[in-house]
Order: sequence, then C-alpha cells, then structure tokens
Amino acid sequence: MYSSLLETVLAVSRYYLGLPFYRVEGYQAMLGVPVSDATQWDQIEKVGDCAYRVFEQMEHVAAQGELIFQDDTAVRIVSLIKENRDLVTAAQAQGLSKTNERTGMHTTALAVQRGEHTAILYYSSRHHAGENLQRLWDKRQAGLAKPLTMSDALASNEVADESILIRCHCLAHGRRQFSDLADVFPVECQVVLDTLKQVFDHDAEARDKQMSPEARFAYHQAYSQPLMDELRQWLQKQVDAHLVEPNSALGQAIAYMQTHWETLTRFLSIPGAPLDNNLVERALKLFIRQRKNSLFYKSTQSAYIASVLTSLIATCIYAGGNAVEYLVALQEHRSEVFADPAAWLPWAYARSRASP
Repeated sequence: MYSSLLETVLAVSRYYLGLPFYRVEGYQAMLGVPVSDATQWDQIEKVGDCAYRVFEQMEHVAAQGELIFQDDTAVRIVSLIKENRDLVTAAQAQGLSKTNERTGMHTTALAVQRGEHTAILYYSSRHHAGENLQRLWDKRQAGLAKPLTMSDALASNEVADESILIRCHCLAHGRRQFSDLADVFPVECQVVLDTLKQVFDHDAEARDKQMSPEARFAYHQAYSQPLMDELRQWLQKQVDAHLVEPNSALGQAIAYMQTHWETLTRFLSIPGAPLDNNLVERALKLFIRQRKNSLFYKSTQSAYIASVLTSLIATCIYAGGNAVEYLVALQEHRSEVFADPAAWLPWAYARSRASP
C-alpha cells in the first residue's frame, strides 16, 4: 500500500500539480530524503504500466460518443526537437532553406460525452487535433449517428472527411474577436457583445434549470433565435452600407461571424449542441501547467505516459472521484484491471466508491 501511494503521489504531483522532477528532488533534499529525478520517473512508469489498459478502454468508449470537444496546445518533446534539427540539417545539405517534413508538436485534448459519462483524453505528438480525432473515429462502431463536434474554426481541428460529423464552432471565440476590439470600436462591438451576453445568459439559465436537450433547444429558439436573427441582419448592414472597412480588424471579425454563422449557431438547429468549447479549454490547462513548470518531455514515451495518466486523473476528477485513491487502486488490483478494464474506468470507480 505504501509503495503504491508513494508512486501515485509522484504521478499526481507531476501530472496534476505540474511539479517538475527537479523541483520535487530539491524539496526532498531539504527533508533529508532526496529522490532523484530518474527514480521518480521509474516509479511513475509503474503507475503508467497499470493504467494504460484503462486508457485504451476509455478510448474505445469515447469513440462511440455523441458530443466531442477538441482543442490543441503546443508541447515540447526533446527527442522530436532533436529529430527536427536533423531534418533541417538534411534539408540544408540538399540546398533547401527548410525541411518539408512536419516539425510541429501538439498536445490535443478531446473531451467526449457518451451518455452520462465524460472521457477526457490527451495526446502529445506531432499529430494535431483533427488527426487525433480521426484516429479516435477509426475505433467507432459502424451505424452510429453523427456526433456533434465542437472546436474553434482552425483547419487543424478538421478531419479528412467532415461529413462524418456535425461540426460546431465556438461562439465564445466569435465573441472574443469583438471583445478584443471594444476599446477601438466601442459602439459597434457593444452591439455584438450585448446580444451574445443575452444568448449566453439564456444558456446559463437552461443549465441552472437542468433542462433536457429538447427543452433547452426550444428555449433557445424562443428567446435566442430572435436575438441572433437581428444580429445577423445588423452584421450584414455593416457590410452592405459600407459602414466598416472589410480589411480592418472589425471587418475581419464580422466576416468571421458571417462565414461560420451556421456552425456558430448549431444550438439553434440541433438539440444538445453546445455554444462554446470551454470544457476542453479548461481541460487543456493541466497540460499548459505542465509545460509552464516543466518545459518539455524527454521522449515520446514519457509524453505518452503523461497523456495516459493525465487523462485518467482529469476524467476521475471530472467524475467526482479521488484521483489518488483511484491510481492506488489500479496498482493494487493490476490483475483485475487487465482482466476487465471497463470495470475500472474512472467513472465506474467513482460510482462504486460512492455506493454504500
């Protein structure tokens, strides 16, 4: 029990608190019991060895989900950075100024709702969010309805065939383009911001009243649809009457709203469609914290372990469970976990612990 708890505390410190190994080593040294960074990694790998089967099972469950949120953030992986240098050197040897190979590195977060459960999955590699979503889609059973998929409007979020899903775009991103310009164009931006505030207030009220997707949809159609129709007319008037310079920052913000109007307003045409991508943006903060504190992962293997353990920690916490107890339990019941990983999904564990 003590050994499993120690390993889990190290894992949670690294992947939830974002504490780098060298900082923990320094703290332990002050206490007179230094634990080297290499030893910490060895202990965390043991936790990962008990957890990856549950992660794979969670991927399978998420692949059948009805609502998917996705987003990316940057990541540094030392082994890939070294590969990039070799690629650049090889390109220069051929007389090229840069390599044609992909050199970017990303951490993708996918928050997937299936029924009453939410799986939060992370992937750190050269693949961007659209490719990671496509790889998850490849595990999806045939014949299921198209999932609602929420993201911002970057092309990196798109899959090879967008017809396999129903794309929603984040209305909060559209709103932000105007809030960022409020000091420069106060009158025009206030029109948009006031309208969208009322729409988001309607959504908050629907959430507070725990409306069903159908009731929320009817509520938005009754109260938000007229507001959005009026806003759309106002945006078009700015263009038609030449009240805004198309190439200005305000003109570009208006063009963004008009270009993506259908996907920004899915909540007015499909029950259950979200307004924003806040769920997955909050989930990405765990990896952003790790990046700010620890800067990089040494290899693709260490990035994979980080993805596995952060996924289980985040999903367990979202389900209302105790992540420390959960990871200790996975280690102490390793044979049962490998025999039936579905029984050890974070929400299953959280539910069983809450039962009398």
